Amino acid sequence: MFDELSQRFEDAVKSLKGQDRITESNVEGALKQVRRALLEADVSLEVVKGFIEEVRAKAVGAEVVRGVSPDQQFIQLVHQALVEVMGGENAPLAVADQAPTVILMAGLQGAGKTTATAKLGLHLKEQGKRALLVAADVYRPAAIDQLQTLGKQIGVEVFSLGADVRPEDIAAAGIAKAKEEGFDTVLVDTAGRLQIDESMMEEMVRIRAACQPDEVLLVVDSMIGQEAAELTRAFHEQVGLTGAVLTKLDGDSRGGAALSIRKVSGAPIKFIGTGEKVEALQPFHPERMASRILGMGDVLTLVEKASKEVELADVERMQQKLQEASFDFSDFLQQMRLIKRMGSLGGLMKLIPGMNKIDDGMLKQGEEQLRKIEAMIGSMTAAEREQPQLLAAQPSRRRRIAAGSGHSPADVDKVLADFQKMRGFMQQMTRGGMPGMPGMPGMPGMPAAAGRGGGSRKASRPAKKRKGFGQL
Repeated sequence: MFDELSQRFEDAVKSLKGQDRITESNVEGALKQVRRALLEADVSLEVVKGFIEEVRAKAVGAEVVRGVSPDQQFIQLVHQALVEVMGGENAPLAVADQAPTVILMAGLQGAGKTTATAKLGLHLKEQGKRALLVAADVYRPAAIDQLQTLGKQIGVEVFSLGADVRPEDIAAAGIAKAKEEGFDTVLVDTAGRLQIDESMMEEMVRIRAACQPDEVLLVVDSMIGQEAAELTRAFHEQVGLTGAVLTKLDGDSRGGAALSIRKVSGAPIKFIGTGEKVEALQPFHPERMASRILGMGDVLTLVEKASKEVELADVERMQQKLQEASFDFSDFLQQMRLIKRMGSLGGLMKLIPGMNKIDDGMLKQGEEQLRKIEAMIGSMTAAEREQPQLLAAQPSRRRRIAAGSGHSPADVDKVLADFQKMRGFMQQMTRGGMPGMPGMPGMPGMPAAAGRGGGSRKASRPAKKRKGFGQL
C-alpha cells in the first residue's frame, strides 16, 4: 500500500537536496509535487488544501537546525503534518463505565463490515475480553451465516434471531443477553447498502437508539479513495460516528481514505485491516502510518507482529542452536511458517526501514524460493532434517528429495550450500561478529540480488558449493 504515494513524496524531497535552506521559492516546487501526490492518491481536495498550507507555513518559517539539511527538515515537517491530519495519536476503543461496552458497526455493503466485526471480536478476545457478536444484518443473503462461521472459527459467540426480526430488536436482545451472561463487549453487525439512502440511515438511527452504543465505527473500504470523505460526512451527520475501521489496506490502496476520514469527521481511525485473514487487524497509529507513507518503515508494528507469534522459550532455544551451529532444517521450516503467520513477505519487508525500494518482482521471486525450499524440506526424512550432513555425504538422498519435491538435484544442492552459509553467518552474528552478508536466495525469502555483501559469482556455482557439504 501507498507505494506510489511514497515515491511521489521522495521525488518532492529530491528538489530540496543541495539547497542551503528552505525558502519560499525552493519549497514551492516541492509542495507542488506533494499536492499532486496527494490528489493522485485520492485524498479529498479540502484536505489537500489544508495540508499544503500547513506545511508551507511551517517550512518557510522553520529555523535552520545545525546538521539537518533542508530536505531532511522538509521530510520531518511533512511527517508531522501527516501525523496531525490522521489524528495525532492512537485512539483506543471506549470502555463503558458499566459492562457491556456496545460497539455499533456501520458502513456500505462490500466494505468488509461483517469480516471487520469478527476481526475486532478476535482482537478483543486476545486482549482478554469476552465479546458477543450480534448478527443484525437481516438483508444481505448469508450475512448471518457468515458471521456465525467466522465466530466459530475464532471462538467468539454469535447471537442471532434470524432474518425475520427487526434489526433494532435483535440488537436490543443481544445486549440484554450480554448483560445477563457477563459479556464485556457487544459488537453489532448492521446491514449495509450499495449506496447511501434515506431508509438505510433511518434504520441506523433506530438501531442506535435501541443500542445506546459507546462506539459507532464506520467501516470504510480504503479502495474508494476520496469518496470516503463524503461517505464519512453523511454517516457522521445523520448517525454520529466515534471512529472508523479502514479495510483492504493490503490491496491497491492509494491512501486517500486514510488521509481524509479524520479531517472530515473529526472521528479517528481506530483500526486498519491489512489482509483477508481474520487475524489481519491492527490498531491504527498515525505516526506509524506516516512513516510507512514516507518510506521509513514501521519497526514497532513488525515487533508487535512477531511478539504475538513467538514464545520467549522458543527464542532462547533458537539462540542456543544458532550459537552451537546446530540450527537444522526443521528449525528453518518453523521460521518460514512463522513468517507466513505474520503476513505476506512483501508486507513484512515494507515495515523494515530502507526495504520499501524492493520491487514486487523481487519479492515474488523470494516468496517462490521459500515455497521451493519448503517443498524440499517436506521431502526429507526426520533424520535428514535434523542431520544435514547425511545429505551432504549421500548424493542419492539429494536425488530422492529432488524427485519428491518436483525440483532438480542442482536446486537441492544449492539449498544445501546456502543453508551452510546461513548457518555459519548466523553463528558469527550471535557471537558478536559482523560477517559479510552471504547472499542467500530465500533466506529469509529475498533473492541474492537483494543483498550487497553476497558471495561471489564463483562461490554460487553448484559444483563449488559441493565442496562445503562436508562442513555442515
